[in-house]
Amino acid sequence: MLFQANPKERLKNVLLQRYRRWLGRRLPAARTITLEQRRLFIFPSRQGFLFAVTLLLMLLTAINYQNNLAYGLTFWLAMLFIVAVHFTHANLLKMVISSIRVKSVYPGQQAEFVFRISCTSARRGHHAVKLVWPDSEVLVDVPAGGEVEVSLRHKVVARGWFDPPKLRIESTYPLGLLRCWSFAYFDSRALVWPRPLEVDRRVSPYTENASYGFSEHEGLDDLMGFRDYRIGDAPRLIDWRSHARGLPLQTKLYSLPVDEDHWLDWHDFSAGSVEQKLSWLCWLVLQHHRRGESFGLRLPSFELPLAAGDRQRDLALRALALHGLSRGEVG
Repeated sequence: MLFQANPKERLKNVLLQRYRRWLGRRLPAARTITLEQRRLFIFPSRQGFLFAVTLLLMLLTAINYQNNLAYGLTFWLAMLFIVAVHFTHANLLKMVISSIRVKSVYPGQQAEFVFRISCTSARRGHHAVKLVWPDSEVLVDVPAGGEVEVSLRHKVVARGWFDPPKLRIESTYPLGLLRCWSFAYFDSRALVWPRPLEVDRRVSPYTENASYGFSEHEGLDDLMGFRDYRIGDAPRLIDWRSHARGLPLQTKLYSLPVDEDHWLDWHDFSAGSVEQKLSWLCWLVLQHHRRGESFGLRLPSFELPLAAGDRQRDLALRALALHGLSRGEVG
């Protein structure tokens, strides 16, 4: 049985790879796609097959009884089926689909892709058009000479670039007897930022030289972490509760900045994996941006100068999302 299954599996994989290569050549990726004739496929639907079987039975009945009325009804319905082929195909022909917006998200969230569907004909619209992804679909009507915007979502699991799967566009309008469809690959990607992870308040990940964004003087903001006790630290800053449980002496760190320049440095973390450090830095970036503070970012192979504002936040999150990945440039 094993020797019989392996050749079948290999043949299936070979045929699937050839089909994907052929589909990629026939339907290349683009930001805007027009559904031309070579992009459209049409085939009878399940109802269409039942309709064809019914026509065959009606034809056999008409032949058996030589009934002219049965002949006329059968051929009239067959002509209706042939006309439906034209209208179903024309419903998607020349429809234009553009990828216009992609929202950046965190791992575990739904990446939202916004598409614009346009009708180039002033006399005829596109009706009952369905856009399908594995976990999301939408049904839309496009008026003649108009356009509509629709959004589809797909769950992402890892930071970096997320390439959307192929989009299936289909319609069974007007009679449901035939299904016309096409596949679309869009040249747009979603940027997935690291998941923000608040700095552990019990076990400090910072080195002794880390000084950005924290102060040893109690301020108006929240407690941010701890470090090992040093001789000369104020008694009011010592974490006496943990010491009472038998833990070593630790000194509290507050979020009051030491100075106005906040450098978020990769090497200021003495512990944690690569993903943990990126998550901590992501959380710190969001905290500084929320307060309207100026900050810079230092990674092993990248440095972002000091600045503030939405652009600085986006550049920092982009750098963190693409750190260590081979695709795309940071900047």
